[in-house]
Amino acid sequence: MSALSVTYVLMFYLATALLVFGLVRKIVQYAQTPAPLKIPTTPAPVTKSGVVLRMASEVVLFNSLFKASKWTWLFGWMFHLALLLAFFRHLRYVISPDSFLWPLVNLEIVQSFGKYAGFAMIIGLLGLFGRRIFVDRVRYISSPSDYLMLLLILGIAVTGMMMSFVAHTDIVHLKEFILGLIYFNWQPVPTDPLLLIHLSLIIVLMIIFPISKLLHAPGVFFSPTRNQVDNPREVRHVAPWAAKLDAESDS
Repeated sequence: MSALSVTYVLMFYLATALLVFGLVRKIVQYAQTPAPLKIPTTPAPVTKSGVVLRMASEVVLFNSLFKASKWTWLFGWMFHLALLLAFFRHLRYVISPDSFLWPLVNLEIVQSFGKYAGFAMIIGLLGLFGRRIFVDRVRYISSPSDYLMLLLILGIAVTGMMMSFVAHTDIVHLKEFILGLIYFNWQPVPTDPLLLIHLSLIIVLMIIFPISKLLHAPGVFFSPTRNQVDNPREVRHVAPWAAKLDAESDS
C-alpha cells in the first residue's frame, strides 16, 4: 500500500482509540459524580417511569429546548434528525451484504432520505451558526471553539454532499477500505481529494469529540435536573459520599 493509505489507516485507528477511551472515561466520570441535592427541574415526574418518559422526550423531541427557543429548537432538531438519517445511510459502508442488518440499511427510503437529509443538516448548522453571531446573549457566551466545532461539522456535511451531487467517488473502493479497517485487512484508500478532505475532517471530529461540548450527547442522561424523581418529601435524598460519612460517624 501507499504511504497515504497507511497514514489514513493509522489515523483512523488512533482516532477510534481516543474516541472510545475518551467517551468511556467521561461516562464513568459522569456516573461516579455524586448529586448532593435533589434538584429535578419542575414540573418533574414523581415516578421512575415518568423520568424515563421525560428523558425520552428530551432526547427525541428536545422538549425543554422547544419551550426555551423555537428557532433554536427548529435548527437543532433539523440538524440532529438529518444526522441520524445520514448515520443509517452510511451503515452500508461498514456492514457486508450478508449481514442481517443489510435489508434494513439498503431500503430505498433509508438511502433516499439519508441522501437528501444532507441539505437539512447544512441548513440546521447554518441556523445554529447564525444564532451564535446574531443573538447577543449567545454571542457573549460563545468561545472560538464553539464556532470551530460548527464549522468542522459543516465541512463534513458539505464535502459529503459534494461527493453525492458534484464529484462522485468510488463507493465500492471506499467500502473496501472501510471494511479493511474493521477486519484488519488493510486496503488502499481512494485518492479523490474531496473524499480525503471528508475523511480527514471525520478523523479530527473523532479525536476532539471526548474533550468538546459534543459530550452533551451522553451527558444528558446524567443530568440530575432531568434524571431525578421529584420525591423529596417521600424519600430522603442522600448522596453516596454523605451516606458513607454518616455510616462512619455512627460506627
